[in-house]
Amino acid sequence: MKNILIIVLSLFLSSSLMAAGSDSSSGDSSKNSLYEDAVKLVKRAGKLEKKEKTEKAKKLYSQAFGKLEKAHKSDKKNPDILNYMGFTSRKVGNFDQAEKFYLKGLNINPNHNGINEYLGELYVQTNRIEKANERLEVLKNCNCKEYGELELIIKTRGSKVY
Repeated sequence: MKNILIIVLSLFLSSSLMAAGSDSSSGDSSKNSLYEDAVKLVKRAGKLEKKEKTEKAKKLYSQAFGKLEKAHKSDKKNPDILNYMGFTSRKVGNFDQAEKFYLKGLNINPNHNGINEYLGELYVQTNRIEKANERLEVLKNCNCKEYGELELIIKTRGSKVY
């Protein structure tokens, strides 16, 4: 009888702890949903850009940046958030701010494929091809699409691919 009571109490305590864990993770899901909402806005903005609806795209990039800024306040060590903060800043023409976000992200994860690619694209846009080639060098052994995309942008820097 005593053993059954111990088992029942253990089960009760473990399920209570799991419930408490899910309560605290709602904060995480909140910041994740901010990030996920921002990514959705970025994708929509990209589609608008392809249709040459630049001003509408910029509005969506700005909205995405606002969500990313909020997500960053609660998750300062997430390079993916910083990557998109840099990306959205770059897309609205704020190159200095974009570069700062990309570099902050690289301080957290120097081999982040997305940040290295997008920072390289920023360097191409701002006519710093040597720095773009440095980012390409970092990506050289990644066996990833980011390497090929940045390589193409550097090679075709006269045309607007980014």
